Amino acid sequence: MTWQGLVAFYGARDLDATHLFYNEILELPLFKDQGLCRIYLVPGGGHLGFCSHMSAGQGERGPIITLLTQDVDKVYQRLVEAGITPPHQPQKNPRFKIYHFFIQDPNGYLVEVQRFLD
Repeated sequence: MTWQGLVAFYGARDLDATHLFYNEILELPLFKDQGLCRIYLVPGGGHLGFCSHMSAGQGERGPIITLLTQDVDKVYQRLVEAGITPPHQPQKNPRFKIYHFFIQDPNGYLVEVQRFLD
């Protein structure tokens, strides 16, 4: 078997607000617009898909969309400049050896921006 990639699909309440957040603010390239679904390329591996025909919802502990970058502070600042203030500034998490922060996307999903410290 030869795998060619990954697309994780999530429900979307508003595809335009989702596009603004992921494409224009977080700068994930739009890979494919299928009308009811938009798929974004995550440079370094994988794709995120958001579909208006699926329920947007989050359980008590997930899902969490984690985006990896060495520029955690730069992403945080970009969000603040776009008028989106995460509830906490980036911080070290010694338990998991990461530097990160969380923000909610327009669909209510928890998005973590992080880098590994080890």
